[in-house]
Amino acid sequence: MLLMSVKQLKESFVTDLNGTSIWEISLGLVLTPLCILFRGLALISLHQTFGDRVHSWPCCLLLDFVVLVVPQILSCTVLSDHLCLVVGLVSLMCTLGCYVIYNNRISYKDTSLLNVCQSFLNKQIEDRNIPSVTTFRVFINLLTAISILAVDFSIFPRRYAKTETYGTGVMDLGVGCFTFANALISPEARSQNKGRDATFYAVKKQLFAVWPLVFLGLGRLISVRAVDYHLHVSEYGLHWNFFFTLAIVRVVSSLLLALLPQQRIWIVAASIIVGYQIVLETTNLKSFILYGGNNDGTRHGFLNANREGIFSAIGYVGIYMIGVQIGSYLLKKRQCVMEWIRFLLKLTLFAIILFIAMITAHIYVEPISRRIANLPFCMWTIGQSMIWLCEILLCDLILVFVQYVTPGSHVPSTWIMYKDCHQKPRPPLKTIHFCLIEAINRNQLLFFLHSNIMTGIVNLTIDTIQRDALSALIILLIYMFGNCFISYILHVNNITIKWW
Repeated sequence: MLLMSVKQLKESFVTDLNGTSIWEISLGLVLTPLCILFRGLALISLHQTFGDRVHSWPCCLLLDFVVLVVPQILSCTVLSDHLCLVVGLVSLMCTLGCYVIYNNRISYKDTSLLNVCQSFLNKQIEDRNIPSVTTFRVFINLLTAISILAVDFSIFPRRYAKTETYGTGVMDLGVGCFTFANALISPEARSQNKGRDATFYAVKKQLFAVWPLVFLGLGRLISVRAVDYHLHVSEYGLHWNFFFTLAIVRVVSSLLLALLPQQRIWIVAASIIVGYQIVLETTNLKSFILYGGNNDGTRHGFLNANREGIFSAIGYVGIYMIGVQIGSYLLKKRQCVMEWIRFLLKLTLFAIILFIAMITAHIYVEPISRRIANLPFCMWTIGQSMIWLCEILLCDLILVFVQYVTPGSHVPSTWIMYKDCHQKPRPPLKTIHFCLIEAINRNQLLFFLHSNIMTGIVNLTIDTIQRDALSALIILLIYMFGNCFISYILHVNNITIKWW
């Protein structure tokens, strides 16, 4: 009886919430690219001071954890009410870092800043990989790992947790961003010349790649039932979870994309999202999703029991397809810095337009709802993901510039620069960098899996709700360091775990 009361208490702790403002979520996300920028400036400053000194992997892990992970934990716990101050302070530190490094430069000492910038814009960067996309995907995983455990502690603001029906919570955005991030590097997005063979190959690859998601979804379902783990039923339903949603979205989207020309993807995706909203407004579907078949909240039958997870997948299909369209544009060949700046400006403009349209839909159509994945939610997810990606891309370009004026320095997970746009690119070196971003990227699904397992273990062994702020913070730090340590050990030993 005591166990049941604790379970019910934990369930009520994460239900009936209304979220926070879009402004607060956007402000919190700015911290991520700023931390990435500060970490890069710190590495360049160390090179400027000590030269090419090789640091051991424990030192690199500690630096990355303190600079990249700890601020994310603090910003959503003890410092959540002081986001403006935190973001302002880190911005000031980055500005001072850029100023000091530039003033201490040896190269281009007698060249004006304007001439240095003009020369920099014509430089070529290695474009086989786009570090910003990798960083974007890694930090979605990192922030997800932090949130899924932090939400069970009282130190985590309730306004950041998933909303019940309408509203915008930090964790609401994570689900959509995860879908969008998967689409950016999907086989369809990477197929620049979309012929019949490439299309067929992409469909086959997606069908083969989703079975681990189905396996993980079944594993989560069985384990939750076996240990009587607390469950937020209105999130996806009784038996459904996000692994199933992502598997369905990838398969359905792949089949649709196989029939579409590359330039028509966004039209069909927009039609799916808008058409789904029209059906919600003109039929009883919205009432069914929110209140069940008899409008009494009961969950008899598979469809009724899992109505949120099944029908919200329609919205996620639209998000995924838009992500594929943006990914195909993002992955086009660009060599010069100037070309990437133009791309950044275009993507930022499109994101701003989408944000304005989202606010209009939020006011005049329907409030944002992650539970039904309606039109405003899809627009918010895509727009916020694009703005966040633009912020990371901007910080990456700043780091490339700082490395340009500090020859010999290198920041892992950033671009490699060549002399000019006409130089023939060299093949990238197969070097293992002591870098947390690269470590998590090597085994992203595994990182997500052991984060969920460790979250379950903590919840089964500790009464998270009753923990005070200090002990909760210590537990979160240990938990995240353990997750990062596992990925780092695999990375430094050049181990990639992929069984599909």
